[in-house]
Amino acid sequence: MSEKTTSDEVDERQLELAKAEGEAYTRALDYMIDEVAETGGLRTVDDYVVGFAQEEAEGMYVPGDDGDLEWTEPEEENCHLEVAVTDAADGRFVPELTVRATLDPDDGETVGPFEVPFVWHPGLHHYGKNVEVPGDGEYDITVEVDPPAYMRHDQENGDRYAEPVEVTFENVEIETGQE
Repeated sequence: MSEKTTSDEVDERQLELAKAEGEAYTRALDYMIDEVAETGGLRTVDDYVVGFAQEEAEGMYVPGDDGDLEWTEPEEENCHLEVAVTDAADGRFVPELTVRATLDPDDGETVGPFEVPFVWHPGLHHYGKNVEVPGDGEYDITVEVDPPAYMRHDQENGDRYAEPVEVTFENVEIETGQE
């Protein structure tokens, strides 16, 4: 993916600000992968950079039937998978995607594919889900991203995210548990 160019939709300052936003997001993503998570990785595929981070399953607020937020602790889940999808040209988070993941253990039953929904996080917006996996060990993690249904601005630069992508992270050492 080449750098975005100035067009009738954006000027140089807007491109600088978008790039700065992407650089800040990438720093937060690198921190999550390298310092916070048990493991993680990044791969560039077509218009995207797809990343993952894996941690122990954790509690979070979930909207209830009445619309109120309810704190929910993991039950049988022992793995929290986080997926980040960014624009390969500027590093900004790509919202409103349908993301699926499959965890295929070296020894045991495959988990997934399952949808990985958007999660608001105070440090890093991402797609994430608590899941139950067979246990600690090596897994192949496959992430699938469908093209978004939203419109894209900019006749010169908006022709992007049109095809589904799939990336597999092989031989990932997963540590299970609950936070």
